[in-house]
Amino acid sequence: MRERDAAMTEAGADPVVRGLLHALQIDGRVSFSAVGEVLGVSDQTVARRYRRLHGTGSVRVTGLTWPGSAGEEHWLVRVGCAPDAAAGLARGLAQRPETEWVQLVSGGAEILCMVRTRDAVGGRAATVFSRLPRSPRVTRLDAHEILHVFAGGQNSPLVKRGPLSAEQVARLSAGVPAAVPGSRTEGPRAGDAPLLAELARDGRAGFRELSAATGWSPTAVRRRVNELRRSGGLYFDVDFSPALLGLSCEAALWLSVAPADLPAAGAALAGHPEVAFAAATTGPTNLYTSVQVRDARALYAYLTGPVAALPGVRDVQTAPVLQTLKRTSTQTERGV
Repeated sequence: MRERDAAMTEAGADPVVRGLLHALQIDGRVSFSAVGEVLGVSDQTVARRYRRLHGTGSVRVTGLTWPGSAGEEHWLVRVGCAPDAAAGLARGLAQRPETEWVQLVSGGAEILCMVRTRDAVGGRAATVFSRLPRSPRVTRLDAHEILHVFAGGQNSPLVKRGPLSAEQVARLSAGVPAAVPGSRTEGPRAGDAPLLAELARDGRAGFRELSAATGWSPTAVRRRVNELRRSGGLYFDVDFSPALLGLSCEAALWLSVAPADLPAAGAALAGHPEVAFAAATTGPTNLYTSVQVRDARALYAYLTGPVAALPGVRDVQTAPVLQTLKRTSTQTERGV
């Protein structure tokens, strides 16, 4: 375990690794040759770095659909439970296909997870709860619908902390199919399910692999992937261990913000390099954010500095993340 931590720290200090991670967040399907040209190294060097990181589970590219385009919703679910039962319940949740990430927080007495669910008019919250494990060890269940995402996906710490210059970013962005404004109404079709399942497993799967999974020709696969990217129904994200960036402290924050100040507070959070995800939610608090920092001292500085300066903040709840059992639909071996 210590050897793996040391390997990730060493990888995070490698400028090629940091440049590769930034490049993958710009375009998850970018060629290694394009990354090598931008970084001034060979494509073999880039490929070796990626294979090593992917092999240890430290980095994975995933193809994801926006919930709105697929007729689905995101819910942030908090499960309070007895500490001695939390790990087992969290592992059970991590195995469920509808959970996108699962974490142990609050000293091990709470599980935090993101659940993707179909819109069930008149019973959406009940639908979320019915999917969760029933146990007398569960003391509380709270589900908060994600209403608006301020930070996440392309607005990732990999981009906000990335080493690439504006010119390098522009070169890598040139090959990304441009989303057409207002086109998100045409989302995935039922026939796209095998394609999307394979891209969720490996966002860098080759067109021949995707062709085998779908039964379509490689040309048809390429065309459909580009159509979905242009419509905004499909995007690529980088699932990575924060330790690669030297970020060993993660925390969940729930903020109560005056409604009139919510858009400004959310937009400000989106610009913070510490923020991995931020969204407006339903519930007793109305703004959730996931932060990644170097250590507890850095978390204190962040809470008393940038968070304290946000407009309209009335209250802040903080829960350190003890272990991440699943990241963007991928189960982890241990908390990373």
